[in-house]
Amino acid sequence: MFIDTHAHVNFNAFKDDADAVIRRSLDNETWMVLVGSEFKTSNRALSYANKYERGVYAAIGLHPIHLQEGAIDSEEEGNTYSLTARSEEFDYGSYEKLAKFEKVVAIGEIGLDYYHLDPTKDMSAAKKKQHEVFAQQLLLARSLNLPVIIHCRQAHDDLLTILQDFKKEYGHIIPTDRPWGVIHCFSGDEDLAWKYFQLGLLISFTGLITFSKQWDDLIRKIPLEKVMIETDTPYMTPEPYRGQRNEPLLVQYVAKRIAEIKNIRLEKVAEITTKTARDFFKI
Repeated sequence: MFIDTHAHVNFNAFKDDADAVIRRSLDNETWMVLVGSEFKTSNRALSYANKYERGVYAAIGLHPIHLQEGAIDSEEEGNTYSLTARSEEFDYGSYEKLAKFEKVVAIGEIGLDYYHLDPTKDMSAAKKKQHEVFAQQLLLARSLNLPVIIHCRQAHDDLLTILQDFKKEYGHIIPTDRPWGVIHCFSGDEDLAWKYFQLGLLISFTGLITFSKQWDDLIRKIPLEKVMIETDTPYMTPEPYRGQRNEPLLVQYVAKRIAEIKNIRLEKVAEITTKTARDFFKI
């Protein structure tokens, strides 16, 4: 069994066949957490999760790219995509209400993203707004005893500072016996990974590791218990399907690559990452 800890089947890329994609994964013993990026997609993630008795769960949150309006053209290691980011003001009460549903297992995807900031606008103000909304969502998560799924792109120094400050101020409501967050689609080095581990966080890997050797040494060295696996569907499609639309079922190829790098059985990777995900999300 595998758990795709970060999938966006609730995005428009699956508007015509989302249920077929979900059922295909469930039929092949692959569970998933559907992750929102704004209120609309968060609500849709919950709607899908509520349709299935088990195996489909939701995370709700406001992604930093949706704090300002604008067209986004991006490339994620060979996967190009375009979208129009809709500006949304974070409404704590609305997200709190959504987060109290049983199938919501995390607050996410939240965090910082400086890569997509519009250089023609006030960068300082935009970063400040990202920091404020991120902090509010961290507090929402802790008030509901939910873990956080964190996005970070070109902002790790600031992210570490915010997390360290948050832990100092709210340490009394942050668990010390289990991880309270995960850095999704981790792209840093070993030093950065251990900084996050020391803060009580996990890291997760996508299909990136199937076509880039950049993280081989890191994966070889770090404890498997500190790692989760994900697809970031519909992005980050792993080999041998690179260039096609990603889906949760393909998370097995991320697990296979970790098994190859660590020279252990695939079944061991499946067992440990599944246990970690079930403990983390309480599923």
